Amino acid sequence: MKNGELLARGEEEGFEVFVTTDKNLSKQQNLASRKMAIVVLSSTSWPRIQAAVDSINQAIETTLPGSLHEVRIP
Repeated sequence: MKNGELLARGEEEGFEVFVTTDKNLSKQQNLASRKMAIVVLSSTSWPRIQAAVDSINQAIETTLPGSLHEVRIP
């Protein structure tokens, strides 16, 4: 399934936020027309993601539909 299909399917199923590590997503998709908020994590390292869970949760809570928020994970 391609990104566009995955995003469309998520919206159809009622998802409000899409969390990904795909830093190129904004270049591949027109996100302004999306019903979901997009949260991009800067790391794929699970221990680093776990350590940044508060920042990730804040991004999930505050990012608006059709917008993208990058969470920088050290």
